[in-house]
Order: sequence, then structure tokens, then C-alpha cells
Amino acid sequence: MGINMFFKKSNRVQNSIDTLIGAETRIEGDIHFSGGLRVDGAILGNVSEPNASPSTLILSEHGRIEGAVSASKCVINGKVIGLVKSNQFIELQAKAHVTGDVYYRSLEMHTGAVIEGKLVYLGEHTHDAEIGSN
Repeated sequence: MGINMFFKKSNRVQNSIDTLIGAETRIEGDIHFSGGLRVDGAILGNVSEPNASPSTLILSEHGRIEGAVSASKCVINGKVIGLVKSNQFIELQAKAHVTGDVYYRSLEMHTGAVIEGKLVYLGEHTHDAEIGSN
């Protein structure tokens, strides 16, 4: 089981970051991204990927998103105020703080991560289900 878990984990996050929102950057408005997006700054708006292209969102320890988040793969170590939805997996690292419901297929939660909301499992046949935003 340990080897299998390692194999799965090694394929989880793509190595390339196509878009970086720097620590001193604040964006007001919705963002639609593809590929890898790393957020070190603040976003006041929804963050989502187009349905046709699986993408990865990385929210660093100092990053903050106030809005709904929807991406195939999410690695969160900052603050999200809004729902988080992932059709593949979500990793909530030690300093993650989510105020909102979390919709997931696969979830890894580190000690110290906080969720103030519901955890909702997306079954194998619900990946196209529409999730309303807050």
C-alpha cells in the first residue's frame, strides 16, 4: 500500500506553473485559467478552469481567494473564503483555511488544515454535476 500511495502522489501535481499571481498582487474579478496557476497574492473573485482542460491550482501559504474555486487539482496552503470543488483531488496543507464547502473526489488533509463547511464527496458519476457558487 505504501508503494501504491507513493506512485499516486508522484503523478498528482504538474511541475510547470503557467501563471503566477505574485505576493504583492491583488486581482478583483473572476479568473479562468488553464495549465498551472500559483497564487501567492489575493484574488477577489471566482477561480475556475475551462471544463475541457484539466488544470492545477496552487494556493501558497500567504495566498488568499475570496470566491468559488473549481479546478481538477487543488493544492491549498492559504485561505479560501468560498466553495472549493475538485474533480480529481484536493490537498489541504498544514496552513490551509477554507471557509466554505469542499467538493472532492480524492482528499488529502494535513494536520493543522481547517475547513469551516461541509465535505461533499463527488462519486464516480457526478464529475459533471453543476455546483452552485456562494
